[in-house]
Amino acid sequence: QVQLVESGGGLVQTGGSLRLSCAASENIFRAFVMGWYRQAPGKDRELVARIITDFDINYADSVKGRFTISRDNLQNTMYLQMNSLKPEDTAVYYCNAVHRLVSSIRYWGQGTQVTVSS
Repeated sequence: QVQLVESGGGLVQTGGSLRLSCAASENIFRAFVMGWYRQAPGKDRELVARIITDFDINYADSVKGRFTISRDNLQNTMYLQMNSLKPEDTAVYYCNAVHRLVSSIRYWGQGTQVTVSS
């Protein structure tokens, strides 16, 4: 069973920055598409960013130019650098891993709260 552990959330003012980390319990980046999702109160969980390959990265339109997803293959850790944060970025952020060949095999982290004050 793969474990995903997020960290780095917190309270920040509008315009501030945070960096989220997702540590995987084993080396899964080659076999899995890694991504960040978020869920705000009363809303559906939505994709924020995902790494399909190092050259194929997707971002939600709402975060393009402000957020950067990256990964460290040696550390089995994925990151989400969030800059120019807005109150609408407030949500619980989840790390996600989906198997490249069997999409029903997927894992979620426990989530980390990000709160952006106005």
